[in-house]
Amino acid sequence: MPEGHTVHRTANEFNRLFAGGPVQIESPQGRFSESAQLVSGKTLVLASAIGKQMFLRFDNELTLRIHLGIYGKWNYHQLNGDRTSAPDPIGQVRARFSNSQAVADLRGPTVCEVITAEEVKVVERRLGPDPLNANPKNLEAERFIQRVLSSRTSIGLQLMNQDVIAGIGNVYRAELLFRAGINPHTPGNLLTREQLQAIWDDSVILLKVGVAKGIMITRDELFKKRPKKDDRYFAYKREGLPCRQCGTNISIELIAARKLYWCPGCQN
Repeated sequence: MPEGHTVHRTANEFNRLFAGGPVQIESPQGRFSESAQLVSGKTLVLASAIGKQMFLRFDNELTLRIHLGIYGKWNYHQLNGDRTSAPDPIGQVRARFSNSQAVADLRGPTVCEVITAEEVKVVERRLGPDPLNANPKNLEAERFIQRVLSSRTSIGLQLMNQDVIAGIGNVYRAELLFRAGINPHTPGNLLTREQLQAIWDDSVILLKVGVAKGIMITRDELFKKRPKKDDRYFAYKREGLPCRQCGTNISIELIAARKLYWCPGCQN
């Protein structure tokens, strides 16, 4: 499942290709045809993201909410000013977005729905704060801190809860906790405010690197490079290998049906 940096990159791409003009929307697969008619031909005002969800706001006050889930993905085609040159859809395309410059095909999303402005607010209130979005007066960080401190649930589980913090997935969960030196099984309410503020601040750094690079990199010395996948992380998918810092073998276990990677030496 794409983590938050990927969805923000997609929103940026939509703003570049489609914002400020009318967008034709159809559903070659047919499952989205009726809803597509509500926004097709309308001007895209803004594409934005909260965590793993993207919101396309149109000038008729309706918004298209998209959550890729596990199987969703995007494909783009440049058209060079001629919509008639768009290739035929391949496979089960839920929604096709097009103007004279580009086509974007959406396949396999978990959510693809048109909602009202009030329904958008309901979703926004439910979702946790996104480290990539504005954080005036540290209010969004404070929302995260309060949600973690109010629960005995382990921090390893809370970081994967999109209602606690939006955009963190399995990779960032493992790496944030490693970089913080925190045992993933620690109950949230036993952490200090300083520890949680540090996790928030670090998530801002790592997610911004992900947006800029298009890949997840969590080792500071590699931020300005494009390292091989095996070199990008401290703990993620390194089970049984020596920790890069202390030499203890990285552990793996299942927590809520998801693989958890951590170092018993550094995160004791």
